[in-house]
Amino acid sequence: MKSLAILGAGGHAKVVADAALCSGWRNISFFDDRWPQIETVGRLKISGNTQSILSQASEFNGVIIAIGDNAVRLEKMTQFLNQNIPIATIIHPSAIISSSAQIAEGSVIFARAVLNPDCIIGAGTIINTGAIIEHDCSIGLSVHISPGVNLAGNVQVGNLSWIGIGACVRQGIKIGSEVMVGAGSVVVNDLPNHCTSFGVPAKIYKENSKD
Repeated sequence: MKSLAILGAGGHAKVVADAALCSGWRNISFFDDRWPQIETVGRLKISGNTQSILSQASEFNGVIIAIGDNAVRLEKMTQFLNQNIPIATIIHPSAIISSSAQIAEGSVIFARAVLNPDCIIGAGTIINTGAIIEHDCSIGLSVHISPGVNLAGNVQVGNLSWIGIGACVRQGIKIGSEVMVGAGSVVVNDLPNHCTSFGVPAKIYKENSKD
């Protein structure tokens, strides 16, 4: 019976836990860095914080970071990897995954997502409910592809970027690192690093801090 530690105890963690249960994980424990000030979040009981996972690592078959902030998620995953703690990959059984798709550790693929041939999903990335990643797409480290996003073929998304709910991206588009694409946007032109873009068609509205 596989035991899983989930770091994070918000709404995203609930969905991660549900996908984990559906894919065969059991004995799921929640951890959050707000502990011990907060010991429960709704129906979730918090068992400790990051340090607790580090000290109890031998009790778990894997750890998954269920934190929506891309930078924090990558930071925590790197911390665990540096301590040789196994990082889980969670794939909901209703997701459709091509046999040639590559999914790196620490990623979560939610219900009814589609990953088509030869797409590459970087470590710590979230492919949320019902998102479609078409053939030959390349998604970087710790990216969040929100629910209902459609990426056409050969799209590239850089590290730490966030593609908002329901956005569509034209074939062959290159989206840089640390980019935010607003909900419902239609991206028809390449986007450079460190920008926020939204609209139909999507336009760049500001440059994000590089710090």
